Amino acid sequence: MMDYSDRHFRWVMRRITRRTLLYTEMITTGAILHGNREAILDFDPAERPVAIQLGGDDPVELAESARIAAERGYDEINLNVGCPSDRVREGHFGACLMARPEVVAAGVTAMRDAVGIPVTVKHRIGINGMESYDDMARFVATVARTGCDRFTVHARIAVLGGLNPKQNRSVPPLRYDDVYRLKHEFPELTIEINGGIRAMADVHLHLEHVDGVMIGRAACDDPYLFATADAELFDDSDPIPTRREIIAAVAPYMDRWVAAGTSPLHIARHLLGLFAHQPGARAWRRSLSEQCQRGEGGGEILWRAATAIPDAVLDARPE
Repeated sequence: MMDYSDRHFRWVMRRITRRTLLYTEMITTGAILHGNREAILDFDPAERPVAIQLGGDDPVELAESARIAAERGYDEINLNVGCPSDRVREGHFGACLMARPEVVAAGVTAMRDAVGIPVTVKHRIGINGMESYDDMARFVATVARTGCDRFTVHARIAVLGGLNPKQNRSVPPLRYDDVYRLKHEFPELTIEINGGIRAMADVHLHLEHVDGVMIGRAACDDPYLFATADAELFDDSDPIPTRREIIAAVAPYMDRWVAAGTSPLHIARHLLGLFAHQPGARAWRRSLSEQCQRGEGGGEILWRAATAIPDAVLDARPE
């Protein structure tokens, strides 16, 4: 999730779920090879397990970027073949690579040869002009011949050059059945589904057909929906955190980063949806936003905003 799933997002999410796999936003090979690696790649070990999502099409650059990421402790390399933005397309990577499966296969082979951690691929069910199930199946079959055995499929086509990234997340219709069919026809592969999934009940329905579920935007809008994931999906018996406990964990983290010069907004924005669908949610969002705009303080702004939330909501644990 570009400009969102940064290290602060992942640290906050790790206070809610211990077991789910978290991803970086897409990072280009050029940024890794020629940019500020400390700023781009550093993460807190508490975020693990965490996968780095790469954007690129050159096998040599992908291999070197994967090697650097593996040395820094990432648990997985994920190649993005799903981003539909014009800027990414002009760089000849992202969703446009679905038209060039042999290029993706070469990049995956190079990365697998360079690192000992999993190399996976995230892609769309197609792009405009290559929209059929058979087109997707040929793409997956070509890449799978490299030994790559895990694919995360956004169940919409990407309309390149016609829709912006936001529209590409909602306008093309969801085709979940195509992803189910992919798993049925490639049972040896791990197939995960993505797109339009906003509730844990939906996760369970999809898991009747595929091996895994990726949730993106819903994690931004309602991060607490992940609170039951460890118990429901991983049989984790540890207590489910309350929202009050999450605030109590994030507040000192926020204090440290603000003291080091980080804007409080960079952390607080990841908590705007903590009380989604709950009493006081609007007042919570407004208070956080206003305090961040004024540049006020660190973790105490969370506690001030929380005064709008009933104690029963702050201390509730999902059943």
